[in-house]
Amino acid sequence: MHGNSYHYADHVQSGQFSFQAVEGGDYLACFFALDHRPAIKFSVDFDWRSGLAAKDWSSVAKKGSVDAMELELKKLEDAITYIHEEMLYLREREREMQQLNINTNSRMALLSFLSLFVCVSVAALQAWHLKTFFEKKKLI
Repeated sequence: MHGNSYHYADHVQSGQFSFQAVEGGDYLACFFALDHRPAIKFSVDFDWRSGLAAKDWSSVAKKGSVDAMELELKKLEDAITYIHEEMLYLREREREMQQLNINTNSRMALLSFLSLFVCVSVAALQAWHLKTFFEKKKLI
């Protein structure tokens, strides 16, 4: 088994488990029954949630014995926090994209001036070559 083990249960028929990820990324859930005799097939039902949907609001209401209004306020507070974090993330991404756009524009301007310089230089060399060619042939 690789990674961290967040929940271990022995000799249970059913139950609930949740964990909060501290960073984004890929998570893998493994379910297994070691050395089960007799060998049987078993099913595992799970509900994988993320973001605001991942909070178990019924247990919050039971633990704190809060009334419905306080529960709704907690839900709204979490929703606002989630939206605020998402807005900050989007602002940072926009800042990065603007910087990328500025860098790309400056590189394109440099490339344009470089290609203009090359074209003018080639035209001047061609004119000089033609002039010397015609002078040698005594056409000018």
